[in-house]
Amino acid sequence: MSAHHPIPGGTGADRSSADSHRPLRYEIRVAGHLGTTWTAWFDGFDITNEPDGSCVICGPVADQAALHGLLNKVRDIGLRLESLTQIISDLDPTDHITPGAPS
Repeated sequence: MSAHHPIPGGTGADRSSADSHRPLRYEIRVAGHLGTTWTAWFDGFDITNEPDGSCVICGPVADQAALHGLLNKVRDIGLRLESLTQIISDLDPTDHITPGAPS
């Protein structure tokens, strides 16, 4: 018998079944800048170098195992992790938004 241990913030196993088919989006902020060639290393995630000297790596993560794999990649190339944030969105990823259009 296994116990259910929800993760703070409502992620992972305690997501509703309606949302369980959608990958969660995460933003990983690291110290230093990365070139765009690192996009392949981070499975096609968006890489944005910030003016403050940090870099934001953002994209969808299928599950907790994939998230740990992504964090291992950050560690493997010696980046200093500044923050990890789950991006909450009520939008269906198949929705298309036109800038300036009424919502």
